[in-house]
Formats: sequence, C-alpha cells, structure tokens
Amino acid sequence: MAKSAKAAGDKVTDAAENIETAMKNGTEALKVGFEKAVKNYDQIVGYGKETVEAYVKSANAAGKGAETLHNELYTYSKQSVEESIAAAKALMSAKSVHEAFELQSDFAKTAFEAYVSEVTKLSELFVSTTKEAFEPLQGRVQAWVEVMQNARAA
Repeated sequence: MAKSAKAAGDKVTDAAENIETAMKNGTEALKVGFEKAVKNYDQIVGYGKETVEAYVKSANAAGKGAETLHNELYTYSKQSVEESIAAAKALMSAKSVHEAFELQSDFAKTAFEAYVSEVTKLSELFVSTTKEAFEPLQGRVQAWVEVMQNARAA
C-alpha cells in the first residue's frame, strides 16, 4: 500500500509539474502575443498619424497652388481688360479704316500671344501644384503594405 501511495503521490507531483509547465508556457505565449499586438497597434497608429500629416501637407500645397492660380488669373484678366479698353480707345480715334484695321490686327495678334503665354504659364502652374499636392501622399500605399507585412511577420 505504501508503494501505491508513493506512486499516486508521484503521479500527483508529475501532474502538478505538468500543469505548472503548461501555465508557464501559456503565460509566456500570452505575454508574447500581447507584446506583438501592442507593437502592431503602435505601427498602425503611427501609420495613421503619418497619413494624416501627409494629407495636411497635401491640402496645404493644393491650397497654396490654388491661391497662386487664382492670383495669376486675376492679374491676367485685369491686364487683358485694360489692354482691351486701350485698344478700343485707339480704334475709336483712328483717322482711317486702314489705320483702324492695322490697330485691330495688332491688338488681335498681341492679345493672342498674351493668351497663349498665359495658358502655358497656367498649365505649368497647374502641373507643379498637382505634383506638390500629391508628393506627400505618394509613399502612403507602400507604407501600408510594409505595416501589414511587419504585422504578419511578427
């Protein structure tokens, strides 16, 4: 009987050790899993913060570009109206039809050249504004892929 009591005691001790080992392993696995989750959470929060910053930079660049375009259009429109009024006055004071025709031709040529120049200038401003506005956002997709790969690898 003493033998069977000792064997039963050994089994209980072994079972207790197995339970203790399982608890330690479970606790360690839970701790590692929690640390990975916190690390991934921090990466996702960091990505979100960087993305918001990129959107703010993009919006600021777009706003500045829109303001520049507006100012350029305003300046051109004002100058165009002033030149049209001056040409109309000159046309009204023409002494002959031939002189009026030459004044009108010169004005049309000058106005067309100014228009082409302004359209080119506005096009360049628009392209540069678009580049500046999208520049902060370019790397955000790749950053998200990296965050997801890091989370999966962790």
